[in-house]
Amino acid sequence: MTLLVDSFASEAYRLTRNRMAVFWSVVFVPLLFALGSVAFHLITKAKTADIARQADLPLRMGQQPVDLGDALMRGAGMGANGAILVFILIGAATLYAGDYRWETFRLISARNSRMNLILGKVGVFAMLALAAMVAFLIASLAFSISEALVFDRPMSFEFGAADLGQFALLWLLSWLRIIQYAMLALLTATVTRSLMAALFVPVVVGFAQSLIGGPGMPLLGWSPQDWIAQLVLPGLAFETIKGAIDHSPTPAAALLLKAFVSLALWTLVPLAGAIAWFGRQDLSKE
Repeated sequence: MTLLVDSFASEAYRLTRNRMAVFWSVVFVPLLFALGSVAFHLITKAKTADIARQADLPLRMGQQPVDLGDALMRGAGMGANGAILVFILIGAATLYAGDYRWETFRLISARNSRMNLILGKVGVFAMLALAAMVAFLIASLAFSISEALVFDRPMSFEFGAADLGQFALLWLLSWLRIIQYAMLALLTATVTRSLMAALFVPVVVGFAQSLIGGPGMPLLGWSPQDWIAQLVLPGLAFETIKGAIDHSPTPAAALLLKAFVSLALWTLVPLAGAIAWFGRQDLSKE
């Protein structure tokens, strides 16, 4: 256990010193979302004012309070959005393939077990994903606060015990989805020893899955309730479980089982494959 903690601490230290990787993985998407929200509200206000003048409507229509509780729930539900999944791969590729790129595995593998080296990297990535979600949650609050400020609307905060439970489940699900998505980067980095492959292979696979889950599903004769659809498309499995949490509408228990199995397999199989492959590698030149 001590060696695993040492592996985690050393990986965390190295990653936090890579400011560019942290910026693109954690800060860029939330910052862009926050700045874009201000621009969106300003443009919307200008257009609304023009429409109101043309229709001879009161300018202060729709002044109901902006609920910051909804902003928190939205931030948790969107914590694993496509932009975060793509940009956090920069941090994942740096973590999982950086030692191949800089040929430092032969220096650190003598000081710890290979399984601990992999698990330490996965643990640090999990914390990186958590940081990205926190940053996006702040950006989601910024979206609602800027809306209130631009439109001169009051703010409220309605967040009961049931909302807290739903928020926690959405947060946990989004966190697991980010970790699952990056597992393919871990396996790719281990097999190819390439940072670029670790960065782009998950994007290509994810894009192919989005095509299959969209126009490809009717062509293949699949239904979202089928085992094959849930197993091949972890994004569909994620949305299925998310629908059960936010009640829109609640899926059947059998469908939820398929979704849980899909996410578990897409997380654990690449992890096990990476650990097994890494354990047999010759690292004398890495």
